[in-house]
Amino acid sequence: MNNYRSIPVQHLSGAIEISQPKPPNHVTMDSPAIEVMTDLRSISAAFIVPNETIDVANTYMIQRGIRALFVMNDDRTLTGLITATDILGEKPLRLIEERRIKHNDILVRDIMTPLDNLEAIPIKEVEHARVGNIVANLRESDRQHTLVLERSPNMTPKICGIFSLTQIEKQLDMKIMPTNVAKSFAEIETTLISN
Repeated sequence: MNNYRSIPVQHLSGAIEISQPKPPNHVTMDSPAIEVMTDLRSISAAFIVPNETIDVANTYMIQRGIRALFVMNDDRTLTGLITATDILGEKPLRLIEERRIKHNDILVRDIMTPLDNLEAIPIKEVEHARVGNIVANLRESDRQHTLVLERSPNMTPKICGIFSLTQIEKQLDMKIMPTNVAKSFAEIETTLISN
């Protein structure tokens, strides 16, 4: 500890501003897809455990300003993905009715999309893709998020990025309409409330 000296300080006075992060780059459908990918090689992934309640998951998403969480096992391997749509949509209502449980008893594992139902785009494909290609994938799958996969030097598969339709809409500065029409009254209601 004796090897370090203190750093000189300045006293503050007058008008002082606070640095703000740069807004996301404005992109077009022809921009490189990598420009709209959240790169998990430089930004920490947000995750939760399967046995946590969906209320805790929702609060965590709100605090982080995100709409999806990776669901991780104790050994830090991916077991699923939970989104704000999962939490705020029909899934919890169905569980309450089917199992006769309270909303605050629903766990992440009860409504998450399990690993076996997740898909990912290889990073090699993303490196040559355009934003429009990613939008087409999201619309075709009727999902809000899609994952990006790379292989580590020892060939272990690893999620290295995620595309979010909400983030892409912000960067495009436009709303992207879904390809599928609402399938239930709950979806119609959600659409009406959000507009």
